[in-house]
Amino acid sequence: MPHADLSHPVESGMPVFPGDPPVTVDSHATMADDGYRVSAVSCGSHTGTHVDAPSHTEPEGRSLDAFPVSRFVRDAVRVDLRGHSPREAIRPADLPTVDAGAVVLWTGWDRHWGDPEYLDHPYLSPAAARHCVDHGYDVAIDALNVDPTPSEGASDNPHVTDGVGGSDNPHATADHPEASVPAHHELLGNGRLIAENLTNLDSVPARFELTALPLALAEGDGGPVRAVARWE
Repeated sequence: MPHADLSHPVESGMPVFPGDPPVTVDSHATMADDGYRVSAVSCGSHTGTHVDAPSHTEPEGRSLDAFPVSRFVRDAVRVDLRGHSPREAIRPADLPTVDAGAVVLWTGWDRHWGDPEYLDHPYLSPAAARHCVDHGYDVAIDALNVDPTPSEGASDNPHVTDGVGGSDNPHATADHPEASVPAHHELLGNGRLIAENLTNLDSVPARFELTALPLALAEGDGGPVRAVARWE
C-alpha cells in the first residue's frame, strides 16, 4: 500500500505563526562527549505540521486528549485550489459535497515555505467553513492557517474579502490582529479539527486515508503531527 509523508521536518528557525514561540533544536548530549545523542527541542504547540484542538480558540473547547486516537485517522478528499491567488478566499462552491471525513485543501502554498510569501496564503471563508461543518468534514491545508494570517501584504490586497483579513477587519484590534479567526471558530466551535502546514500533496491521489496523530500533550490546545497519507 503506497504511503506519503505530508509533514514538514521540525528544525531550528522554521516558519511559525507571527508571534508564536520560535523553534530550536539544539544538541544536548553528543556521541563524542557523552557516548549517546540527545537533542533539546523548544517549540510551541502549533509548530510545523500540526492539529488544532477546539480549546485553541474556544473558551469551553475540548483539548486534544479528549479525542480518541481514531479521530485523527480520516478518509480524506483532496481539493485542488492551486489556482487561487494570494489572500484569496476559498468559497463553498470550491468545495466538494462527498462522503468523507476530511477535506484537504491543496493550495500549493507549501512551495513558499520559509519565504515571506508563505504568510499570504489563500484562506477559508466563513461560509466555506460552515459548508465543512454542515458536511461533517475536518479540514487540512498546506498553508499556515485556514484564516488570513497577519502580514505586511494584508491591508492592500484586493483578494481579501468577506470582512476578514486586512486593515478593515472588524474583529481584529491593534494589539491582537490575529483575533479574527472566523473559520477557526466555525470549525473548532462545532467540534471539527484543523490540520495546518501540510506539504507534498502533489504526491497523493484525490482520495486517501490521512493519519495525523498529535503529540500526547496533556490538555493540548494543539500538537505537532507526523501527517501520513496512504491509499490502495
